[in-house]
Amino acid sequence: MEHAQITAEELMRLARDEVPVAGNLGILVEEVEPGYVAARVPYREEFVRPGGTIAGPIMMALADFVMWGVVMSLRGPLHQAVTTSLNINFLRRPVPGDLIAQGSILKMGRRLAVGEVSLYCGDDEDLVAHVTCTYALPPTP
Repeated sequence: MEHAQITAEELMRLARDEVPVAGNLGILVEEVEPGYVAARVPYREEFVRPGGTIAGPIMMALADFVMWGVVMSLRGPLHQAVTTSLNINFLRRPVPGDLIAQGSILKMGRRLAVGEVSLYCGDDEDLVAHVTCTYALPPTP
């Protein structure tokens, strides 16, 4: 069985030390497998926007971070891998609660990685948002 090229602990350390906005969200990486990452952002009142729903930027930040982790699960720590596109479809209003993300790779190429992230809220099994994301990969020597 293939092993992920980065651990959950390493990914959380990178969030804290190298991507402060992700570290400030308090992202907890729960699972890392080759081509798959699951993480959550514990609920905080400051994430709620008018109307009583979790703010879109919080959902986008978690999805982007999870996709970054998916890329690193396959290639190891790539500090220069960057988002080239992120498309989010908000499917339903998330009620205040932990935000949960499950990301997976759709295609890993030499220059681009394409993946998707499903977002859930709390214990609810219904999707609150679906994200597709493309990452540009640094050239390999």
